[in-house]
Amino acid sequence: MPLAAHARPTLERRLAEAADLVTVALDELLPRAEGPEQRLTEAMRYAALGPGKRLRPYFALEAGRLFDVEERSVLRAACALECIHAYSLVHDDLPAMDDDAHRRGRPTVHRQYDEATAILVGDALQTAAFEIMAHPDTHEDGEVRAELVMRLARAAGAQGMAGGQMIDIVGAHGDLGQAARMHRMKTGALIAFAFEIPLIIAQPEEGARHALKAFAQDLGLAYQIVDDLLHSQAAPGLTGKAASKKSGYVALLGPGAARERIELLSQQCKAHLDIFGEDAQFLRESVDFVLNRPA
Repeated sequence: MPLAAHARPTLERRLAEAADLVTVALDELLPRAEGPEQRLTEAMRYAALGPGKRLRPYFALEAGRLFDVEERSVLRAACALECIHAYSLVHDDLPAMDDDAHRRGRPTVHRQYDEATAILVGDALQTAAFEIMAHPDTHEDGEVRAELVMRLARAAGAQGMAGGQMIDIVGAHGDLGQAARMHRMKTGALIAFAFEIPLIIAQPEEGARHALKAFAQDLGLAYQIVDDLLHSQAAPGLTGKAASKKSGYVALLGPGAARERIELLSQQCKAHLDIFGEDAQFLRESVDFVLNRPA
């Protein structure tokens, strides 16, 4: 007998459950320390365990359900990804980068502690990510762990997030193609890796692999365009960051055309999931949730 409609889990509940799983796991994976290094570990936990939607881990966990992947493996890999994301935000907020005083409604790490500590926090979270990923508890197969480490390094490094940040600093200079490349690297690479985690572990057939990668690529690009749109129009502090001063899709296309591009990417994202049928319903719903977010 089917469950009553009201008994069906909602997307909000699914997101909250994933966030709770990740927060509890990170609390164990990033233990407190005593001694001179205590300030560093406290600041690491401040950065990684603070408020946030945990969208990247959610995507990894939700995609893992499509292939019946063991949750423990996906969760640990997702925690490693979240450490990379947290480190990137800490460094992005530094005076040498965006020089932001607040993120998610509270002081940024370099304001709560100090600039030197914030730099070390980013360094330590990055290395913690690879320690978590390489540990046998993540997966019993060393080749799978090595592939996860390699793919995460690529997504976070000069070919991914860090390289995209460099393009953002230099500027797209009116080149729409360069702006798209910047977004795919800076934000899209880590979102795409969230979906690579279950693909690496499950090794599904090529059609499913291609569909999920295409979904991740379009979602990552759309996410960054929405981010730019929010930052370009918000008063300082509304999104937790100052208004963006950098070039991107909104600067090159204008708000109206940027919204049209978001709508097109949204439709493409949902079409990519057709191969999975009803099993991908929460991923479909998450497209609207992510792209229509108020901040």
